[in-house]
Amino acid sequence: MRIVADRARCEGHGLCADVAPEVYELDDDAIVVLLHETVPPELERKAEGGARVCPVAALRVEA
Repeated sequence: MRIVADRARCEGHGLCADVAPEVYELDDDAIVVLLHETVPPELERKAEGGARVCPVAALRVEA
């Protein structure tokens, strides 16, 4: 699976990184950065959880 980040939509709330720090982090401007181009199977559930909690829907899960 992959996560697609709409960096223009990201407002830097950081909830994704709180839920899944192995998948998401925030850069110096508080914009989401994906740590994996393809999410490893063992992190898929966390990645989905991080995408779900984004209050501005800046993250999308693709199979």
